[in-house]
Amino acid sequence: MSLTPDDTAEITASLERMRLIDAGETPSLTALTGGISSLIVRAETARGPLCVKRALPQLKVAVEWKVPVDRNRAEVGWMRIAEQAAPGSVPAILGEDGEGMAFAMTWLDPADHPVWKTQLLDGIAEVDTARAVAAILSRVHNACAGDSRIARDFANDANFQAIRLDPYFGATARVHSDLAPQLQSLIARTGATRLTLVHGDVSPKNILVGPHGPLFLDAECAWYGDPAFDLAFCMTHLFLKCVWRPAATAAYLSCFDAFAAGNLDAVGWESAAALEERTAALLAGMLLARIDGKSPVEYIVDNDQKDRVRRFAREFLARPAARLAPMRDAWLREWMA
Repeated sequence: MSLTPDDTAEITASLERMRLIDAGETPSLTALTGGISSLIVRAETARGPLCVKRALPQLKVAVEWKVPVDRNRAEVGWMRIAEQAAPGSVPAILGEDGEGMAFAMTWLDPADHPVWKTQLLDGIAEVDTARAVAAILSRVHNACAGDSRIARDFANDANFQAIRLDPYFGATARVHSDLAPQLQSLIARTGATRLTLVHGDVSPKNILVGPHGPLFLDAECAWYGDPAFDLAFCMTHLFLKCVWRPAATAAYLSCFDAFAAGNLDAVGWESAAALEERTAALLAGMLLARIDGKSPVEYIVDNDQKDRVRRFAREFLARPAARLAPMRDAWLREWMA
């Protein structure tokens, strides 16, 4: 992806407002790949490299999907809280530009910080990584549970509806009209559940595997709501990697088990059973959404594989499981067969 002259001018102006470059300095800017919702740029400045992120009003998907650009503030806010709850779990924030809806972070060398998704797609499924991701997420959830100030600061209900609930479950309900009641119920219950600070995009593509542990990125969906959404979002990706590389199914599901246990064993704001029940329901809906929603996974292109995911998800949407184990075992049978 190349930068337009307007992009270059706006990013440079943001860097000046954040006082990360001197007046008149012309940084070298390189657009980075990855992500559908923001322009992400490596900036070579006189003080060294850094990373700049600016929210886009139209997401980079095939269908129209417009979202508010003020979500940058939520992302920076989540990252600052995560750094307090789990030090070293996010890149350092170097500056924030409210006028340009951009912020800057430390540059992390990809050679030392591989993307977790890339590792998983390559069949590298390390249980320790999944366990560490769960530990960070559960620390943030526990630190923010029941905090009225954080609840006010992250009352981003409209954004979460626009970025997450409708594009995933609402759009999928329009494709699978016979399951619309179940999918609309997921939207209603998730939207009404406000327990703690939610990242909203706990995808392996947004997690770097650093030399000292995972680092979380892309928290622009941050919202005070249902932590089950975070769990189900990540678990969906661990399930779907089995479709991509069936031979590694056992390893992916070991990561699934470690991630689930790491979160459910640490829950301190409600019963683990209640969190697990909502997670299982969201997992079924999310699996179907990643095939037929507004943001389908790009690595599942075979129609037979898509139909197998659809059948599985439809079954558990029609007859929800209260626990994750039945879904996990059924998925193992499906992809180890």
